Amino acid sequence: MILAKVLGTVVSTRKDAGLSGLKLLLAREVDAAFEPAGNSVVAVDAVGAGVGEIVLIAAGSSARLTEVTKDRPVDHVICGIVDVVEREGVDVYLKNAVVER
Repeated sequence: MILAKVLGTVVSTRKDAGLSGLKLLLAREVDAAFEPAGNSVVAVDAVGAGVGEIVLIAAGSSARLTEVTKDRPVDHVICGIVDVVEREGVDVYLKNAVVER
């Protein structure tokens, strides 16, 4: 699983029929401090994520195991929206609040 932040939406009017009807989002991996840390990827949204949210992304063959992506030509899928991240008993990320670090 990859922890990432949704940066925006990807629109593609011409694509493989297996991608029709899927919402595509641009996301970038984040580090433990929720700062940009890795590559940007285009991921299919299986959970209704939005711009600015921290999400969980499954990659590779696991990306084709959700109900939305079953047997579709995808390599990355957003399969969760993060509400809370706790580290060593302390909340370090809360979706709807500012956490002092």
